[in-house]
Amino acid sequence: MIKRALPFSALAFILAACGSTPPLGPPPPAPTVASAEPVASASAAPTTSASATPPEPTPEEKKKAEALKKLQEDRAKWEEANKQETARWTPELHKEAKTLADKVFATGKDALKAAMAGHHRAPGHADRDKYRHPLETMEFFGFKPTMQVLDIGPGEGWWTELLAPSLAKKGKYYATNGDPNGPADSRGTFYAQRFKAFLDHSPEAYGKVELVTISDPKNPKIGMDGQLDMVMIMRGLHGMKNSGTINAWLAEAFKALKPGGVLAIEEHRAAAGANPDETSKKGYLPEQWVIDTIQAAGFKLAPNGKSEINANPKDTKDYPEGVWTLPPSLELKDKDREKYLAIGESDRMTLKFIKPIVKAAK
Repeated sequence: MIKRALPFSALAFILAACGSTPPLGPPPPAPTVASAEPVASASAAPTTSASATPPEPTPEEKKKAEALKKLQEDRAKWEEANKQETARWTPELHKEAKTLADKVFATGKDALKAAMAGHHRAPGHADRDKYRHPLETMEFFGFKPTMQVLDIGPGEGWWTELLAPSLAKKGKYYATNGDPNGPADSRGTFYAQRFKAFLDHSPEAYGKVELVTISDPKNPKIGMDGQLDMVMIMRGLHGMKNSGTINAWLAEAFKALKPGGVLAIEEHRAAAGANPDETSKKGYLPEQWVIDTIQAAGFKLAPNGKSEINANPKDTKDYPEGVWTLPPSLELKDKDREKYLAIGESDRMTLKFIKPIVKAAK
């Protein structure tokens, strides 16, 4: 999935310098020699006004401060989780991951089944298989263990755990990432550091993963023209819509794919006919708008290119925190937790597009 703020600068205080009037008395005698330096007066020392107060932060400054605080909280939470994940990787687990990545699989189905059963997967990730249907979804897209696959916006590596070992022997798994050495107060830097740390836990399973660093998120460049068999955008289109980069990403994906290559799309589905400018802020997009937008970029919806594998009719799409109200995010924490767990993950469209094969003129 390839996904939001800078701190405001400290406010400067203006100190008011106040001078006091010396007591009355006889005038001092006139100096006989002109002084080369002014005579310092204790009464002229600046003092701070007790009434000076910093100006009220602007709404924009408050928003940035809140974003920075949330980033610091998320980073602290992740750092603790990362320590636990590091400890989980025992020598036995490293050995199991190496065996999995070294295996040659005849089909994509065989590879995915083996990866899904692996203990290398983070705790809780396998519990989401019932919502995300990885085996059926990848079969629909035509996944093979010999493919060159790019995952745009891999997030915390849910799909990486399955596809990287599946492709390690005969194929290639690429993933976009930001710059982990970027500004410390940037959320993009945090996400990049988090994903790199995830890969570093297991050189055996993820050592062959190749990162595609996106240095400018507003002007993304993949730089692999005509090399890829599949490009995946899994639940990431709404973020591209919100940032105004969806057309740039689609153009790059089109260039990177071989003729006949697959653009694999999974996205939270808004109500039919809804306004994408509004629904995208809640994490949803209308299906027909997605199809029209992607086909306008040169792709063609594959024959039988729509699937209801990841549909969820329980999703009413009208939550206080948008799609992030539902699992796995559960942004409302314990409030109505059981209600949202009962709904499950979002209602999602699953779409397969093809880069057309242009026949050369005779």
